[in-house]
Amino acid sequence: MISIVAAHRAGLFARSQLLRNVVAGVIVGVVALPLAMAFAIASGARPEQGLYTAIVAGALVSACGGTRAQIAGPTGAFIAILAGVTARYGIDGLQVATLMAGLMLVAMGFAGMGAVIRFIPAPVIVGFTAGIGVIIWVGQWKYFFGLHPVEASHFHEKLWNLIQILPQLHLATTALAVLSLLLVLLSPRVPGLRHVPGPLVAMVVTTLVYVIFRFDGVATIGSAFGGIPQQLPGFKLPSVTLARFFELISPAFTIAMLGAIESLLSAVVADGMAGTRHDSNQELIGQGLANIAAPLFGGFAATGAIARTATSIRNGGSSPLAGIVHAATLVLIILALAPLAASVPLAALAAILFVVAYNMSEIKHFARMVRRAPRADVVILIITFLLTVFADLVVAVNIGVIMATMHFLRRMSTSVEVQSQTDKQLAQELAEQGLPALPPGVLVYGIEGPVFFGAVENFERALIQTHTEPHILIIRLRHVPFMDITGIQTLEEVVRKMQTRGVRVLLCEANERVKAKLDKADLFSVLGPSDYQQEFGAALERCKAEIGEGGRKRSAVTLQAEKLVNVSKHFFADKHDS
Repeated sequence: MISIVAAHRAGLFARSQLLRNVVAGVIVGVVALPLAMAFAIASGARPEQGLYTAIVAGALVSACGGTRAQIAGPTGAFIAILAGVTARYGIDGLQVATLMAGLMLVAMGFAGMGAVIRFIPAPVIVGFTAGIGVIIWVGQWKYFFGLHPVEASHFHEKLWNLIQILPQLHLATTALAVLSLLLVLLSPRVPGLRHVPGPLVAMVVTTLVYVIFRFDGVATIGSAFGGIPQQLPGFKLPSVTLARFFELISPAFTIAMLGAIESLLSAVVADGMAGTRHDSNQELIGQGLANIAAPLFGGFAATGAIARTATSIRNGGSSPLAGIVHAATLVLIILALAPLAASVPLAALAAILFVVAYNMSEIKHFARMVRRAPRADVVILIITFLLTVFADLVVAVNIGVIMATMHFLRRMSTSVEVQSQTDKQLAQELAEQGLPALPPGVLVYGIEGPVFFGAVENFERALIQTHTEPHILIIRLRHVPFMDITGIQTLEEVVRKMQTRGVRVLLCEANERVKAKLDKADLFSVLGPSDYQQEFGAALERCKAEIGEGGRKRSAVTLQAEKLVNVSKHFFADKHDS
């Protein structure tokens, strides 16, 4: 009840807010009715299971999620994954995988993974959502055109087979589908229907046309599924064996990851529209609880629904009450109007999914990204899209993220700079010590950027190729935010190579985190004595002894030692000496 408590504290359950949220909930419930059934059928489930999912998940996410205005339920993004799981493991396997995904989402929320999931690059997200849109669109051809089912294991085979039998389309079914498509698109422009959801108008009108004319050969919910039960589902614990558990880990993880991405994207949209700020980890926990409970009451996977969330906010929804009313509205529809659903043509639902697929594909955004994004991002976008369509969503996301990560590492590695600092660059600091220039034999290098495994090659090359043979190499680390073990090991190799050339390496100005890592890696023992001022002081005393304590002339060696002491004091005093 986290979101309910937060909304109550924010005053969103005040009397002035109640009516607006109730109205928004009723509107979203009506919008969700055809969508939930369409998504269920496209996922290989029965239409009522989509309604059960919207009811259970919608109520739980609203009550326990991390977004006040989130509306959850079955979504188009899941269709490609869920249809494959259902085809291979059956509806029971889908429900077990959903329950396992719910447990994973809860664990991810408690582990604080909400912020990490948001770092998935935009080209990957746009690529796989556009690919899912294409899969949904092609997958609905058989219902839209009244075609016979085709057997194909790959998308390109399915597409080719559908194209071949397209001339065999059923005219009445296609006519009803086109009518539905036009109603979805055009009814919002009609003055009297402007505030009525387009999918609902299409479903109702097309159903009335079918009831009046009773076209032969038109598939309906009644002919395909026997109608919708006029009752709520009972509790049923799915049978889970150890073998089934291991068999379903991969699809369950896919459902969890896609659900997490989709719900957090929806949460970001809700924040932008409502001016709120969501809790990403609590959102994952709420989504996890919803996906644990949904299959126990006949449903399947659910996540945050961007379109329904936006509809709720636009109609005044600002608190979890809207999501709970949305679930209650669907309950009332099932109990009162379920028998009427038997006459709903599947072609009408296919037309609704055509529009969903188009909206998901974001063709204009996709094209704009292809035109304007950097070349590497465009490559990632197109590869993710093609792999989603022609291979597998999991493969597409994994490869897309890996490619984006490798591109990021390459760019980060080039951002690490190792530069020799000249007398001119150090003039002010040397002037503070009364030195006109660095003493002969002293070389100062500054490192800027993280020293990690992707940057060690440039880092090592720059330090080893000093082009001089200094006696002392001072490495300034004040602009190094972090080091990983590969960077530390490379630094150790540099120190050892310099020592074999007779060069003493000194480190200075490391921040506390870098200093702690260097200490843990025992690099200080490789560097040698840590009291550099004491060491140079001893060298100075030895030089003074060469000409005697009472001598008036100083040898060049003495002057050199004094300058080294001054330099060491400047670089190491009060600067996190390492």
